[in-house]
Amino acid sequence: MNIAPNSYSRTRKRLMAAVASLAVVGTVGAGMLATGTAPVLADAVRVEAPQMPSFADVVEHVSPAVVSVKVKAKIQPTADDGSDDQNGFDNLPDNPQLRRFFKEFRGFGDQGGQFGMRRFNHRNHGNGEPRPIAQGSGFFISEDGYLVTNNHVVSEGSDFSVVTNDGKELDAKLIGTDPRTDLAVLKVDGGGNKFTYVDFADDSKVRIGDWVVAVGNPFGLGGTVTAGIVSARGRDIGAGPYDDFIQIDASVNRGNSGGPTFNLNGQVIGINTAIFSPSGGSVGIAFDIPASTAKQVVEDLMKNGSVQRGWLGVEIQPVTKDIAESLGLKSDKGALVSSAQDGGPGKKAGIVAGDVITQVDGKDVASPKELARMIGAFAPGKSVDVTVWRNGKDETVKVDLGTLPASDKQASNDDNSKQSAPAAKPDTLADLGLTVTKAENGKGLVVTDVDPDSDAADRGIQPGDVITSINSNEVNTTDDVSKAMTDAAKAGRKAVLMQITRDDSNRFVALPVGKG
Repeated sequence: MNIAPNSYSRTRKRLMAAVASLAVVGTVGAGMLATGTAPVLADAVRVEAPQMPSFADVVEHVSPAVVSVKVKAKIQPTADDGSDDQNGFDNLPDNPQLRRFFKEFRGFGDQGGQFGMRRFNHRNHGNGEPRPIAQGSGFFISEDGYLVTNNHVVSEGSDFSVVTNDGKELDAKLIGTDPRTDLAVLKVDGGGNKFTYVDFADDSKVRIGDWVVAVGNPFGLGGTVTAGIVSARGRDIGAGPYDDFIQIDASVNRGNSGGPTFNLNGQVIGINTAIFSPSGGSVGIAFDIPASTAKQVVEDLMKNGSVQRGWLGVEIQPVTKDIAESLGLKSDKGALVSSAQDGGPGKKAGIVAGDVITQVDGKDVASPKELARMIGAFAPGKSVDVTVWRNGKDETVKVDLGTLPASDKQASNDDNSKQSAPAAKPDTLADLGLTVTKAENGKGLVVTDVDPDSDAADRGIQPGDVITSINSNEVNTTDDVSKAMTDAAKAGRKAVLMQITRDDSNRFVALPVGKG
């Protein structure tokens, strides 16, 4: 076959290009066949950043000490009327949202109680057999089987058992409870076996923002671990006279009651006792009994089965800035005595209404709550020095503390309260915005009218109140009131302290001098 020279040249170039392309493809193909790998790509993204601390080591060491608590009780038949009376909510207003809030927060409702309280439908069971009514959490505090939980978990129980981290169920005996702090101690017989246990931390060193780990039995899911931080300290949620809760944001739910909250050293900083939750589930607001409170109470329960606290026998109220000003105090610290109970240790020692308790045994008293905790920490019979602010100066009285009664007693002032309708002609205290008249028994002035635009109205004074003293001076006439106001103004005071009696109880109100 004859090919022209130019055509031959072009054909040759095409053949050479084709061979080169095949050679390249063959090489790549041979490489893929030889190595069995894909073409080399760019490196995957990897960020070298500081890593969050792991809680795994803490959890591994403390988990064997945490248990699930099961409670049973002998249930008596009840009427299935569908009411809330058995839960103590029969007197609440007919407001579904309000009722739901109280059920969820204080521990009632379909799923049972606060955290771990689980109420089963036990109506019409009349055989007296133990039925499950609650489940919560707890933790060992000794190798011989003492463990801590909440009082509200065990309060209705007659039979108790615990389930350990490895699934063993053991019978437990109730050693003692303390409703005021919501603590209880159980004892497990390990048959000679030693239990892993944990210790209480020094919670005075706990700081807001510290990492914490909660371990417990939420919704019956034993061995559940959650983590968070300390959100706040010194919370008062109205649960009792010793409120001083640690607030955490670790997820805490029903069933966590009585469970421990740990620091990163595996020590218990607090015990889960309450949550705030409109929905019934965790919203990141949980409250712990501080370790310092729990440690003292638990020691007493293990030793005596109960807690005996010192008792001062006085009713107290906070010292506001206005009250401090009216009494000449430099700060609004301390606890104002509204009344000293008849027969109580305080009254016997000379403490009177109007005194401000500022120190106990040389330690400053910041608030009524702190005073209650300080006095409660002493044993009955203990002699303590109580410093009071009285008539513009400090005085110290020695008080032999009594035993705190099982139920708080309220002071009664039958001779100057619940006054019948007065017959005397009312007088006007224009500077205070009050209309008053003499009490029938001659002790104090009964308020008959209050100017709605006055400071007295703003501070809650209302008709029927009995004014018994101003700045610790008895008042039985309007002249007594005027003199007390004048004396306060001469002393440079901007307010006076008025003692009010209402419904058998006393309280103090600070009113500005010379203002209506």
